[in-house]
Amino acid sequence: MRTQKWHEHGTDWRTVAVRRTAALIGCTALVLAVTGTTAEARPRDLGRQTLAAGDGWASDGTGTTGGSAAGAAQVSTVTTWAGFKAALAAGGSAPKIIKVRGTIDANASGCDSFAAPGYDFGQYLADYDPAVWGYDQVVSGEQEDLRAASAADQDTAIKAYVPANTTIVGIGANAGFKGASLQIKDVDNVIVRNLTFESPLDCFPQWDPTDGDTGNWNSEYDSAVVYGATHVWLDHDTFTDGDHPDSSLPVYYGRIYEQHDGELDIVKGADYVTASWNVFADHDKTILIGNSDSAATAAVDRGHLKVTLHHNLFTGLVERAPRVRFGQVDSYNNHFVADSSYGYSYGIGMESRLVAEHNAFTLPDSVSAALVLKKWKEAPLTAADNYVNGVLTDLIAVHNAQIPAETLQSGAGWTPLLRTRVDPPRAVPGIVDHRAGAGRIC
Repeated sequence: MRTQKWHEHGTDWRTVAVRRTAALIGCTALVLAVTGTTAEARPRDLGRQTLAAGDGWASDGTGTTGGSAAGAAQVSTVTTWAGFKAALAAGGSAPKIIKVRGTIDANASGCDSFAAPGYDFGQYLADYDPAVWGYDQVVSGEQEDLRAASAADQDTAIKAYVPANTTIVGIGANAGFKGASLQIKDVDNVIVRNLTFESPLDCFPQWDPTDGDTGNWNSEYDSAVVYGATHVWLDHDTFTDGDHPDSSLPVYYGRIYEQHDGELDIVKGADYVTASWNVFADHDKTILIGNSDSAATAAVDRGHLKVTLHHNLFTGLVERAPRVRFGQVDSYNNHFVADSSYGYSYGIGMESRLVAEHNAFTLPDSVSAALVLKKWKEAPLTAADNYVNGVLTDLIAVHNAQIPAETLQSGAGWTPLLRTRVDPPRAVPGIVDHRAGAGRIC
């Protein structure tokens, strides 16, 4: 991560010093248990913590408490993928707390362990070479069938389904998952905190010659998926491609052999989600809120997808931070750090109602502030009090002036009320960069 040079103009230095000191004190991971006149320091139990009232959309209505009410028998510590999946399954939807110790690899046995008998990637490349197959029809035949069967085996192996009323929390600074896809699907009341997710690699991407003019490799598996679920809080997690960035992936048929999908998807009528103090790093298609423009999807998503994103660090990303369809999304006090691969941050999609306020953007000289917003469909948004390289910038005005073919309309039509704390945007880089992500939980 690059070193930030950020001057907090207009903020009294005493206020900044007090804020930073308070932030450090608040992250000591200790509480005081007072007995009479004696104060005894003891570690806090992160598994019992719940989302604060008013902290984003996940606090709306019944709020988000996860498994905080679990009895002692429903609290477990896991160190293996099999143990983690068993802990998820135990006790149904009764409150449970699962503590993750160390890094758990969901694909420790390697991609070859999922390959169906007879599948041969070399033969797959020969059979569907565009010089032989062309670009006019999707692939089919024996090797494609075997690829699909192999993919189905991986799907079963690396996905883990989270039940309602569950808290999953990492122990210490180095807990998390590698090669796993966490599925929060059609349940209510889930908390995921203090975990590092290294994006799963799709072992068997599908070649689609009809995708674009020259075809594409399409992959599956997001690190975490919120699918039709409600009241979900993701906090102080780190999402990254880890040891397998896109730059390390090979090229076939002139196209990158894409083995990554998203880091976090919120789809299929999911609602009341807060993502706070996370790091999203070194990835292409990062967060998708609403996955399709289709009429069938609109019938499910319209009126839902209420999501809050605050105090997150987005660094080294290409796009989708997030891309929004239909959602009523509040994004504030986030820090976006771009590099030469940057495409855009906010994707404005069908019927989206995005409020993007009090954010900070650190862009290199080669990247224009006009690229921060990307118009996919006509949908008004609110974008106020955002700073680019320390300068107050009207993101909509800059975008419209430089990209008039994609003119955006101002005014999302609603005012977010569920915010517990709003920091001055010029102070956001110093605050977020030092406190966001796994291992820095308060």
